[in-house]
Amino acid sequence: MRKSYMLRLTDLFATASMHQWLMLSSAFNMTLLAGRMIATGNIEYIFLPWNLFLAFIPYFITRMLAFMPGWIERKKILLPVLAVWLLFIPNSFYIITDLYHLTHVDTAAKWYDLLMIFSFAWTGLLFGVLSLRKVELIVLLERGRRFSVLFVLAVLWLCAFGIYIGRFLRFNSWDVLADPLSLAGEIGAMLFHPGEHAYAWGMTFCYAVFMTMLYFTTRRMGESSLV
Repeated sequence: MRKSYMLRLTDLFATASMHQWLMLSSAFNMTLLAGRMIATGNIEYIFLPWNLFLAFIPYFITRMLAFMPGWIERKKILLPVLAVWLLFIPNSFYIITDLYHLTHVDTAAKWYDLLMIFSFAWTGLLFGVLSLRKVELIVLLERGRRFSVLFVLAVLWLCAFGIYIGRFLRFNSWDVLADPLSLAGEIGAMLFHPGEHAYAWGMTFCYAVFMTMLYFTTRRMGESSLV
Protein backbone atom coordinates (compact mmCIF):
# COMPACT_ATOMS: atom_id res chain seq x y z
CA MET A 1 0.00 0.00 0.00
CA ARG A 2 2.77 2.43 0.97
CA LYS A 3 4.78 1.45 -2.14
CA SER A 4 1.78 2.18 -4.36
CA TYR A 5 1.33 5.58 -2.67
CA MET A 6 5.00 6.45 -3.17
CA LEU A 7 4.80 5.49 -6.85
CA ARG A 8 1.78 7.77 -7.32
CA LEU A 9 3.60 10.58 -5.52
CA THR A 10 6.69 10.11 -7.69
CA ASP A 11 4.53 10.16 -10.81
CA LEU A 12 2.90 13.39 -9.63
CA PHE A 13 6.31 15.03 -9.20
CA ALA A 14 7.46 13.81 -12.60
CA THR A 15 4.42 15.04 -14.52
CA ALA A 16 3.95 18.44 -12.86
CA SER A 17 4.78 21.25 -15.26
CA MET A 18 7.21 24.06 -14.51
CA HIS A 19 4.28 26.44 -14.36
CA GLN A 20 2.60 24.29 -11.70
CA TRP A 21 5.80 24.20 -9.66
CA LEU A 22 6.05 27.98 -9.86
CA MET A 23 2.47 28.36 -8.68
CA LEU A 24 3.16 25.92 -5.84
CA SER A 25 6.28 27.87 -4.92
CA SER A 26 4.29 31.12 -4.91
CA ALA A 27 1.68 29.52 -2.64
CA PHE A 28 4.45 28.35 -0.30
CA ASN A 29 5.82 31.90 -0.17
CA MET A 30 2.43 33.30 0.74
CA THR A 31 1.99 30.63 3.42
CA LEU A 32 5.32 31.57 4.99
CA LEU A 33 4.37 35.24 5.02
CA ALA A 34 0.88 34.57 6.42
CA GLY A 35 2.37 32.37 9.15
CA ARG A 36 4.83 35.11 10.10
CA MET A 37 2.13 37.78 10.21
CA ILE A 38 -0.11 35.62 12.40
CA ALA A 39 2.72 34.62 14.75
CA THR A 40 4.19 38.11 15.20
CA GLY A 41 1.24 40.40 14.54
CA ASN A 42 3.52 42.48 12.30
CA ILE A 43 3.25 43.23 8.60
CA GLU A 44 6.79 44.46 7.84
CA TYR A 45 7.11 42.15 4.85
CA ILE A 46 3.73 42.86 3.31
CA PHE A 47 5.54 44.31 0.29
CA LEU A 48 6.86 40.88 -0.73
CA PRO A 49 3.67 39.71 -2.52
CA TRP A 50 3.60 42.97 -4.50
CA ASN A 51 7.22 42.54 -5.56
CA LEU A 52 6.50 38.94 -6.53
CA PHE A 53 3.51 40.09 -8.56
CA LEU A 54 5.72 42.58 -10.42
CA ALA A 55 8.19 39.74 -11.05
CA PHE A 56 5.30 37.64 -12.39
CA ILE A 57 4.21 40.21 -15.00
CA PRO A 58 6.97 39.52 -17.58
CA TYR A 59 6.43 35.79 -17.09
CA PHE A 60 2.72 36.29 -17.70
CA ILE A 61 3.44 38.31 -20.86
CA THR A 62 5.56 35.54 -22.34
CA ARG A 63 2.94 32.95 -21.36
CA MET A 64 0.43 34.99 -23.33
CA LEU A 65 2.77 35.03 -26.33
CA ALA A 66 3.09 31.25 -26.10
CA PHE A 67 -0.69 30.85 -26.17
CA MET A 68 -1.14 33.46 -28.92
CA PRO A 69 1.53 32.68 -31.55
CA GLY A 70 -0.25 35.00 -33.97
CA TRP A 71 1.04 37.93 -31.91
CA ILE A 72 4.62 36.82 -32.59
CA GLU A 73 4.04 36.86 -36.33
CA ARG A 74 2.57 40.38 -36.28
CA LYS A 75 5.31 42.90 -35.58
CA LYS A 76 2.81 45.69 -34.84
CA ILE A 77 1.66 43.65 -31.85
CA LEU A 78 4.89 41.91 -30.90
CA LEU A 79 7.09 45.00 -30.60
CA PRO A 80 4.81 46.93 -28.17
CA VAL A 81 4.32 43.76 -26.13
CA LEU A 82 8.08 43.23 -25.90
CA ALA A 83 8.53 46.90 -24.97
CA VAL A 84 6.18 46.43 -22.00
CA TRP A 85 7.98 43.18 -21.17
CA LEU A 86 11.33 45.00 -21.19
CA LEU A 87 10.00 47.59 -18.74
CA PHE A 88 8.95 44.93 -16.24
CA ILE A 89 11.62 42.23 -16.59
CA PRO A 90 14.02 43.98 -14.15
CA ASN A 91 11.43 43.40 -11.40
CA SER A 92 12.02 39.64 -11.64
CA PHE A 93 15.65 40.14 -10.62
CA TYR A 94 15.14 43.20 -8.40
CA ILE A 95 13.37 41.02 -5.86
CA ILE A 96 16.68 39.54 -4.69
CA THR A 97 17.52 42.91 -3.13
CA ASP A 98 14.68 42.39 -0.67
CA LEU A 99 17.29 40.47 1.32
CA TYR A 100 18.50 43.95 2.37
CA HIS A 101 15.58 44.07 4.82
CA LEU A 102 16.91 41.11 6.75
CA THR A 103 19.34 43.34 8.63
CA HIS A 104 16.83 45.68 10.26
CA VAL A 105 13.70 43.62 10.88
CA ASP A 106 13.95 41.42 13.99
CA THR A 107 10.42 40.55 15.05
CA ALA A 108 10.87 36.91 14.03
CA ALA A 109 13.70 34.37 13.94
CA LYS A 110 16.37 35.30 11.41
CA TRP A 111 16.41 31.82 9.91
CA TYR A 112 12.69 32.09 9.18
CA ASP A 113 12.96 35.53 7.60
CA LEU A 114 15.95 34.42 5.54
CA LEU A 115 14.07 31.41 4.22
CA MET A 116 10.95 33.45 3.50
CA ILE A 117 12.69 36.29 1.65
CA PHE A 118 14.95 33.91 -0.26
CA SER A 119 11.94 31.81 -1.25
CA PHE A 120 10.17 34.88 -2.66
CA ALA A 121 13.39 35.95 -4.40
CA TRP A 122 14.02 32.50 -5.87
CA THR A 123 10.51 32.32 -7.29
CA GLY A 124 10.89 35.79 -8.79
CA LEU A 125 14.23 34.82 -10.32
CA LEU A 126 12.65 31.76 -11.92
CA PHE A 127 9.88 33.92 -13.35
CA GLY A 128 12.56 36.13 -14.87
CA VAL A 129 14.78 33.35 -16.20
CA LEU A 130 11.92 31.46 -17.83
CA SER A 131 10.45 34.63 -19.26
CA LEU A 132 13.79 35.72 -20.72
CA ARG A 133 14.32 32.26 -22.18
CA LYS A 134 11.00 32.43 -24.03
CA VAL A 135 11.88 35.83 -25.48
CA GLU A 136 15.35 34.57 -26.39
CA LEU A 137 13.75 31.78 -28.43
CA ILE A 138 11.57 34.30 -30.25
CA VAL A 139 14.63 36.45 -31.07
CA LEU A 140 16.55 33.31 -32.07
CA LEU A 141 13.91 32.39 -34.64
CA GLU A 142 13.71 35.94 -35.97
CA ARG A 143 17.36 37.05 -35.96
CA GLY A 144 19.59 34.03 -35.38
CA ARG A 145 21.72 32.67 -32.54
CA ARG A 146 24.42 35.33 -32.35
CA PHE A 147 21.94 38.18 -32.14
CA SER A 148 19.83 36.31 -29.57
CA VAL A 149 22.85 35.88 -27.27
CA LEU A 150 23.73 39.57 -27.59
CA PHE A 151 20.09 40.41 -26.90
CA VAL A 152 20.09 38.34 -23.69
CA LEU A 153 23.32 39.95 -22.48
CA ALA A 154 21.92 43.43 -23.17
CA VAL A 155 18.70 42.64 -21.29
CA LEU A 156 20.60 41.29 -18.29
CA TRP A 157 22.76 44.42 -18.13
CA LEU A 158 19.67 46.60 -18.40
CA CYS A 159 18.10 44.56 -15.60
CA ALA A 160 21.16 45.14 -13.41
CA PHE A 161 20.96 48.85 -14.16
CA GLY A 162 17.23 48.76 -13.40
CA ILE A 163 17.91 47.12 -10.04
CA TYR A 164 20.09 50.04 -9.01
CA ILE A 165 17.53 52.57 -10.26
CA GLY A 166 14.76 50.81 -8.39
CA ARG A 167 16.56 50.09 -5.13
CA PHE A 168 18.51 53.32 -4.65
CA LEU A 169 16.82 55.93 -6.84
CA ARG A 170 13.37 54.51 -6.00
CA PHE A 171 11.97 54.61 -9.53
CA ASN A 172 9.39 52.08 -10.71
CA SER A 173 8.78 50.56 -14.15
CA TRP A 174 5.82 52.85 -14.79
CA ASP A 175 7.90 55.97 -14.10
CA VAL A 176 9.00 55.74 -17.72
CA LEU A 177 5.56 57.22 -18.40
CA ALA A 178 4.68 58.78 -15.05
CA ASP A 179 7.92 60.68 -14.38
CA PRO A 180 10.11 60.45 -17.50
CA LEU A 181 11.97 63.74 -16.99
CA SER A 182 13.27 62.89 -13.52
CA LEU A 183 14.19 59.38 -14.64
CA ALA A 184 15.99 60.66 -17.73
CA GLY A 185 17.84 63.23 -15.65
CA GLU A 186 19.14 60.62 -13.20
CA ILE A 187 20.18 58.24 -15.98
CA GLY A 188 21.80 61.08 -17.91
CA ALA A 189 23.87 62.08 -14.89
CA MET A 190 25.11 58.52 -14.50
CA LEU A 191 25.99 58.22 -18.20
CA PHE A 192 27.70 61.58 -18.60
CA HIS A 193 29.46 61.59 -15.23
CA PRO A 194 30.35 57.93 -14.61
CA GLY A 195 33.24 58.81 -12.29
CA GLU A 196 30.82 60.44 -9.86
CA HIS A 197 28.65 57.34 -9.85
CA ALA A 198 31.24 54.62 -9.29
CA TYR A 199 29.02 52.94 -6.68
CA ALA A 200 26.14 52.67 -9.16
CA TRP A 201 28.27 51.27 -11.96
CA GLY A 202 30.07 48.90 -9.60
CA MET A 203 26.77 47.48 -8.41
CA THR A 204 25.44 47.29 -11.96
CA PHE A 205 28.52 45.41 -13.14
CA CYS A 206 28.48 42.89 -10.29
CA TYR A 207 24.76 42.20 -10.59
CA ALA A 208 25.01 41.91 -14.37
CA VAL A 209 27.78 39.31 -14.10
CA PHE A 210 25.87 37.40 -11.42
CA MET A 211 22.64 37.35 -13.42
CA THR A 212 24.48 36.35 -16.59
CA MET A 213 26.02 33.38 -14.78
CA LEU A 214 22.68 32.52 -13.23
CA TYR A 215 20.79 32.68 -16.51
CA PHE A 216 23.19 30.68 -18.65
CA THR A 217 23.79 28.11 -15.91
CA THR A 218 20.09 27.44 -15.39
CA ARG A 219 19.51 27.43 -19.15
CA ARG A 220 22.26 24.88 -19.58
CA MET A 221 20.81 22.75 -16.80
CA GLY A 222 17.48 22.76 -18.59
CA GLU A 223 19.11 21.61 -21.81
CA SER A 224 21.19 18.88 -20.18
CA SER A 225 20.14 15.40 -19.16
CA LEU A 226 20.88 15.09 -15.46
CA VAL A 227 21.66 11.65 -14.10
